[in-house]
Amino acid sequence: MLSRYLRVLRRHRFWILFLAISLLASTAVILWMQPRWVIDNLSEAICPDALYSVQTDQPLVALTVDDGPDDQHRGAANTTQKILDVLAQHQAKATFFLISSRISAQNRELIAQMVRQGHELGNHLTMDEPSINLPLPQFTAALKQAEQEILAAAQVPQGGSLRWLRPGGGRCNRGMTKIANQQGYRMALGSLWPYDTSLPSSAFSTQQILANVQPGSIIVLHDHGPQGEWGDRTVATLSQVLPELKRRGYTLVTLTELSQALTIDQFSAK
Repeated sequence: MLSRYLRVLRRHRFWILFLAISLLASTAVILWMQPRWVIDNLSEAICPDALYSVQTDQPLVALTVDDGPDDQHRGAANTTQKILDVLAQHQAKATFFLISSRISAQNRELIAQMVRQGHELGNHLTMDEPSINLPLPQFTAALKQAEQEILAAAQVPQGGSLRWLRPGGGRCNRGMTKIANQQGYRMALGSLWPYDTSLPSSAFSTQQILANVQPGSIIVLHDHGPQGEWGDRTVATLSQVLPELKRRGYTLVTLTELSQALTIDQFSAK
C-alpha cells in the first residue's frame, strides 16, 4: 500500500509541487494585501460586529496606535511623546488605544496632551493580554477600570466617556461585544496591520501600508514594546507614511471622524 502511494506521489510530483507553491503564494498575497473581502468573511470569527474599515469615497484614513503610553520613564526619549511630535509635524490625527496600567505620574500629562492636540482616546483595557481569555465579569471590570483611569489622566470632566474599545490580542466574542455595547462602546479593529510587533522593519511596515491603503482604511500601529522598539518603529514608519499619504490627497483622521464619513456617504446616497 505504501509503495503504491509513493508511486502516485512520484508520478504527480510536479502538480503536487505546483499546488503547494500556489497555496503558499496565495497565502503570502493575502497576508500582504489583507483584502477587505477576507476580513469580512472572517469577521465573525475574529470579533463580531467590530469596525474593521469604512466604505467611503472620501480620501480619509484612520490611524490607530495601540499599547501606549510608554511607561519606561525615558524623558525626551519617551516613544509616546515622539509619536505625538511626528503627528503634530504632519497635522495628522489618531486614535490612541491606551492600556491603563501603563499610565504613571511620569507620563499621564501625555494623555492630556493627546486630547489638546485633537487626538481621540480609546480603551485597550488594563493589561496587555488576550482579552478573549478573560471571564466576562473580569472583562467588564477591566473595561470599567481602564476607562476611569484613562479619563482621569486625560483630565476629562466628570460625565465624559470613551467611545471605542479594542480588545487585547485583537479578538472578541459575542459576549464581549454585548458588554461593550452596554457600556456605550463599539469594538474597533482595523484593515491594515503591517505586522509591526513581529517584523522588526519600519521599511516593511511603510511599504505594506502604502501599497494597500485605500479610502476608509484603518491602520493599526503600536507604541511601547520591549525597550520602546515598537514605538520607535512607529515613529520611523509615520515619518515616511504621513507625507506620502498627504501627497496622495489623504487626510489622517480619528475613528469617530472616519465613522461619520460612512454616515454622510450613506445619507447622500439615499
